[in-house]
Amino acid sequence: MLNNDFLQFLYDLSQNNNRDWFEKNKKRYEASVKKPFEETVGAILERIRAFEPDFAATPKDCIFRIYRDTRFSADKTPYKNHVGAVLTSHGRKNMDQPGYYLHIEFGNLMLGGGAYFLDKEPLRKARAAIMHDPEAFRALISEKNFVEKFGEIKGEKNKVLPPEFKEAAKSEPLLANKQFYFMAELDPENVLRPDFPDFAADYFRSGKPLNDYFRKAIL
Repeated sequence: MLNNDFLQFLYDLSQNNNRDWFEKNKKRYEASVKKPFEETVGAILERIRAFEPDFAATPKDCIFRIYRDTRFSADKTPYKNHVGAVLTSHGRKNMDQPGYYLHIEFGNLMLGGGAYFLDKEPLRKARAAIMHDPEAFRALISEKNFVEKFGEIKGEKNKVLPPEFKEAAKSEPLLANKQFYFMAELDPENVLRPDFPDFAADYFRSGKPLNDYFRKAIL
């Protein structure tokens, strides 16, 4: 589904991130990037539904636009140098739900997921679940297959914690996290594999137990 020009286009765009170049290469973008990426996300979603049967999202629900919103940014380049998709039951419409993430650029492939967009109350609930049963949480993030694929849990941290978590954080420092996500950074040449949808879904399947844990915690 994805061929060499998919990665080459993303590289060329990174070197020519302006509207004139993009307009001249728009048909190439649609043929080499947009359509093949939609097909690939669709194939990945089909495989995810084997272990996430509630995922009703379509590829268009999940895929981020390549156009950047530059209104409040010092960086005025008009396009992203990557393509990305958030894979949840309804795609970008419920990114606050623990799910999966796919990101491809010329130099990097990222496959991951977790609880990333946590508002105040869901974050409190996630922390409370960890505090009340840290062993269950630790079992999930130290599981062999999870560690081999993703390493460790990532996320920005609060410098100051709510009082109810301060003591527990001394023995479980991940309570300071504002996000609980996992991410593998891989060779982007993997996207050219004929079995890439299976390859990606296998990574996501390894993160499902942790997603289930956070879904239960924040309901």
